[in-house]
Amino acid sequence: MKRRTFRVEGALVGKAVAAAVASELGLAEPRARELVDVGAVYVAGKRSRDAKARLAAGQVVTVVLEEGGQSSLAEASPAPDLRVLYEDADVIAVDKPAGVTAQPTEGRVGGSLVDLVGEKLGRAAGLVHRLDRETSGVTVFGKSAEATSALAAEFREGRARKRYVAVTGPGLPPSGTVDLPLSKDPSRPGRWRATRAANGVPALTDFHTLFTGPAFCVVELLPHTGRTHQLRAHLTALGAPILGDARYGGLPRAGGVEAARCLLHAQALELGHPRTGKVLRVEAPVPEDVMRFFAAAGLPELTGPIRAWGPAGD
Repeated sequence: MKRRTFRVEGALVGKAVAAAVASELGLAEPRARELVDVGAVYVAGKRSRDAKARLAAGQVVTVVLEEGGQSSLAEASPAPDLRVLYEDADVIAVDKPAGVTAQPTEGRVGGSLVDLVGEKLGRAAGLVHRLDRETSGVTVFGKSAEATSALAAEFREGRARKRYVAVTGPGLPPSGTVDLPLSKDPSRPGRWRATRAANGVPALTDFHTLFTGPAFCVVELLPHTGRTHQLRAHLTALGAPILGDARYGGLPRAGGVEAARCLLHAQALELGHPRTGKVLRVEAPVPEDVMRFFAAAGLPELTGPIRAWGPAGD
């Protein structure tokens, strides 16, 4: 990420946000206003959407110029169609497309899953869990503050049961449990490591290998915890990173089939309904890029209730 930060002092005190950004960054003022409009400017740690707001002495202004290798002013890709998997008066569950962020990023407002669901509902939606940008699959939102709080508690208190499917490198055992804490990798920014050698946060994942071959494996993942990059780091620790996951060393293709993104899909979710308390089960069809590997392995698409947590044989 490329950003510029400056403190408001001297001639900048009392200036409008856009004018100050233009002055400090050597930009034309219309260009600076565009950065404010897309949400790339922060004043005192908060996103500023008012180009005419006056700055006070001592405030710190941060401008995100580039994120993920793309300029904050680059034209956003067209919004994908939103597939609704389940909806009632309290809950909406959607199939998050790969390549869409769960919520607005530092350098841009709009185009995130939160934005897309909010546009469909005509009001703000309550996001209660997140998937990585490249991960596809089931994502649940609350339609009210009460529903959002109840759904969030299902995840926070470990009652939500999740099933993912991934395509990995070869060599996974038939099944097992990965019980390795996660910590930020100091040598590789943006990456997490799964190891007992550092003071990490607890993370636990059960897995069942659905197919194993000389070029790739297809694996069902049942995480007990919901840590950042948990499944990606745990599979890397097993020596079989997810195909297409360049950050964790995943191969870009296997068995003659290309992996254009990290092939991880949140296939099913079970949790208590916020109003009735009954188990709500939502499934997202395995997407085409993952299904190519299912087809190569001769596997049927994964459906049905999430199997019991536990290591092999449980």
